Amino acid sequence: MTKRYELPDAAWELIKDLVSPEQKMGRPRSDNRLLINGIFWILCSVATWHDLPERFGPWSTVYQRFRDWRDNGTFDRVLERLHVRLN
Repeated sequence: MTKRYELPDAAWELIKDLVSPEQKMGRPRSDNRLLINGIFWILCSVATWHDLPERFGPWSTVYQRFRDWRDNGTFDRVLERLHVRLN
């Protein structure tokens, strides 16, 4: 069972390829599912980034990933895919 504002397994499967591409080099990234759940928690709860629960990881990491995805268009594609497939 998923917690409030978190993606269920079916929704995660729809967007996993957009936010978790295979990493070939570098330092391992934080769990993208956890980060996107943190982003949705912030957006749905209207809390500040500093109020993000610790279970999602450092607020600054979640915020930076949100900015990266927003700036490169990934977040728009995520929302579009979730809207089209789940609506």
